[in-house]
Order: sequence, then C-alpha cells, then structure tokens
Amino acid sequence: MTQRSGQAGDATGPVPTTPVCYRHPGRETYVRCTRCDRPICPECMRDAAVGHQCPECVNEGRRSVRPARTAFGGGAAGRHGYVTKTLIALNVLVMLLSIASARSGAAAVGGSGFGGLLGDSTPLTDWGAVLGRALFPDGTIGGVAEGQWYRLVTAMFLHYGLLHLLLNMWALWVLGRSLEAVLGPLRFLALYLVAGLGGNVAVYLFSPVNQPSVGASTAIFGLFAGIFVIMRRLGRDTSSIVPILVINLIFTFTVPHISVAGHLGGLFVGALMALVLAYAPRMRRTAFQAAGSAILLVALLGLVLVRTGMLTG
Repeated sequence: MTQRSGQAGDATGPVPTTPVCYRHPGRETYVRCTRCDRPICPECMRDAAVGHQCPECVNEGRRSVRPARTAFGGGAAGRHGYVTKTLIALNVLVMLLSIASARSGAAAVGGSGFGGLLGDSTPLTDWGAVLGRALFPDGTIGGVAEGQWYRLVTAMFLHYGLLHLLLNMWALWVLGRSLEAVLGPLRFLALYLVAGLGGNVAVYLFSPVNQPSVGASTAIFGLFAGIFVIMRRLGRDTSSIVPILVINLIFTFTVPHISVAGHLGGLFVGALMALVLAYAPRMRRTAFQAAGSAILLVALLGLVLVRTGMLTG
C-alpha cells in the first residue's frame, strides 16, 4: 500500500495574457510592428519590406524618405500619365463645345478638306484661332494685333473637324505618356504649353494676317522634338523617331492648308525647351530649368510685341 506524503502546492506565478493592439485595446493579436515592436491588429498592419509596420512608423518613414525623382528632376507620378490624359480630355471637351456652336453639321462629322482633316470652322474656332489682324463680317477688327492675345493659347486646344482632333490626340497619347514618365508631370506640361505657344507665335509672325489657324499640332511637333532630345540625352536609340518625324514634315509641306509656320515653330521651340530640361546642371537643376523656361517665354513675348508693332504702327 502506497502512502502519499504531504500535499501539492498551488501555483503562485502570473497568469499569461494575450497581447492587444496598441490602437485597439479590445482586439487580441500576436503580430508586432517590425520597427517599434508594438502589437498591431490586422486593421493597423501596413505591409513593409520585412513583416508589417504600424501606421505611425509608416508615416515617420515617409517623412524621412525623399520622394522619387526622374533623371530630369520630375516627380514619379508622371508614370501614370495624368497630364497626358487631362490634355486629351480637355481637347475632346473643347471639340464638343465647338461642335455645339457649329452653324452646320459639317463641322461635327469632320467637315470638308483633305479627308476631313481640315473641317469647317465654327463660332468657337473663329473666336479662338490664331489670327493676326482681320475685318470681321460685323465690321469690327480683331486678332492678336488688336489685343486678343488669348488666341495664342486657345488655338492649341481647338481643331477643325473630328479627324483633325483624332490625329493629334493619337500622337499626344503615344508621345505624351513616354515624355511625362521621364520628365514628370510639371516639366512635361511646361514642354507642351511652351512648344504650343511657340508654334502659335510663329503663325502670328509668318502666316498671312487674315488666315486663322488652330490645332494641337504646334505642341505635338514640340513633343516630337522633345522626345528626340530626351532620348539622346539618355543615350537611347532614336532611329525609330526620325522616320516618323520626317513623314510628318513631308505632310506639313505637301498637304494644302496645313500651317507650316505652326509646325516648324512648335518643333523649334519644343527642341529649345527640351534642351533646357534635359541639360540643366544637376546641382541647380530646378532653378536652371525655371530660368530657361522664363527666358523662352520672354523671347516669345518680345516677338509678339515686335510683330504687333509692325501691324499696328
């Protein structure tokens, strides 16, 4: 017969408890932030390179990390093509407004001219086209020389007919996304607008004063020059760009009623703007790019003033 000697003692140590999320005390969790080691629930988990982090550590890390930049100082958001898409949407919207203002249906379906490329004018294109100086049917005189400088900007968002619009928007979609990705949104937008303005200033300088001109082609030709300069700066092959540019130049000189001055002006000013953006010294890149852009704008303004003096003097 076996005899037991004494009694077993009661446990006196602390009872283990399950950790709870530091932000939600009512939620149990065994996951901890890899940076601060605090318990976090699934709602508070943020994926990290290793494990998960809490929201506070993620925000602190973002403040300490510089935003990614492209080779030319632009923001990484350019990879999404937001500016390119916005410009296309704006051109389409203006085309719809132009159609709505049309006196006849010809403008809505592309109009007359070379395969519909040169559609009929509308009241909106009459209002916003680049026009040096002309006498209107109501007896008034208008044009850039008469103080309607807005025409130098509005013309790059107007088109004669749907085919004219579609050709330019296709080119903007192809060129714009690539350039916006490497330049960043703001620098790409600056290239587009300065090139478009430069082409319209060239129209004002060299085209007949009473011949209106519209189209995004001035900016598009600037993008052609821009992508050539940028790719050369990055050391990439440009052999695929040259034939497309040559074909567009052939069309420029052979198709009737296309603005040679607008296309060549946009090409030239776009190349200058791209050189400013691509070859700015890295140490003071933003300041150099801003100064170069300002110099180009001042030069264009000076040319407009000279031409206006010649037409009104």
